[in-house]
Amino acid sequence: MLDDSQYLARFDRSNTLDFIAGQATQLRQQFEFKTSAIDGLNQIVVCGMGGSALAAEFVRSWLPDKLTVPIEIVRGYDLPAYVSKHSLVIISSYSGNTEETLSCLEQAKKTQAAIMIMASGGTLAESAKAFPYIQIPSGGQPRLSVFYGVKALAVILEQLKLADGLTAELEAASEWLLEEVNSFISTIPESDNAAKQIAKKLVGHPIVVYAGPTLAMAAMKWKIDINENAKNQAFFNVYPEFNHNEFIGWHNPKDTCLRMVQLHSSLDHDRVKQRFEVSNRLLSGIAPAPVAVEAQGETVLQQMLWTIVLGDFVTAYLACLNQVDPGPVELVEKLKKELG
Repeated sequence: MLDDSQYLARFDRSNTLDFIAGQATQLRQQFEFKTSAIDGLNQIVVCGMGGSALAAEFVRSWLPDKLTVPIEIVRGYDLPAYVSKHSLVIISSYSGNTEETLSCLEQAKKTQAAIMIMASGGTLAESAKAFPYIQIPSGGQPRLSVFYGVKALAVILEQLKLADGLTAELEAASEWLLEEVNSFISTIPESDNAAKQIAKKLVGHPIVVYAGPTLAMAAMKWKIDINENAKNQAFFNVYPEFNHNEFIGWHNPKDTCLRMVQLHSSLDHDRVKQRFEVSNRLLSGIAPAPVAVEAQGETVLQQMLWTIVLGDFVTAYLACLNQVDPGPVELVEKLKKELG
């Protein structure tokens, strides 16, 4: 079924599979903007919802040992009280019209914080004259344009002299990733295509995705893509936190309809790896056997990129198996209309 190009075209009317195959090129995007150092900068606050917050999640996971100031993420209408003249507030909305994010911008204007805007257009673009504006290329879905945001944040960190060499590392990873994703494209048959194989194992079920700290953001992205691409219910959690609560929730669900995906990284702490092994042994015969994904790549960056794009392909194929177009999110648009 997934090897039938006509079947795929029948449901992938938005050409999402082709868009996913080219995502790595987003890491080559050149952004033309300038920002200057901020005296006493002690935090970066990124305000965004859904896919517009994922770039900040990516950077936090990629650079925990390099960032000299914390990156906080606000998913809601209100800025925290600690925002001050020592804060950089990045207002991120792919559409430029996200109401929660626009609310944060109005509050940020009342502080002494430095403000930057990331958007592809919309209402936020109209603020470009007042604040530094990073224009994200339009034409995609926010969840599939995350790598643009990652590159933009890397440029910001370099210009603020908070990190070095990030953009060069991303551009090099782009070349590597473009080669890797060739294994997942639609012309590769299911017998040789891990993304198609995984989708076939998951179809018809709600899905829970687990990862260790290295791939925690990737697990979140899989969850979001299962929701938005495949129009399928999904959840995620992260080890070792899993072992302190959710692990017990698997006590006796022998007849569960859930399917489990585990994202494994060779770069996780050895104790995290051991927790996966022991947990799977203790849950054998109780929880469903996990679909195990071994991240490819030698660095945290490579493993994150590879695992995210694999998930994009898996969920696009899953959408076709669910007989829906992976692109549009019509229910979200209806919600926005109802909210006015």
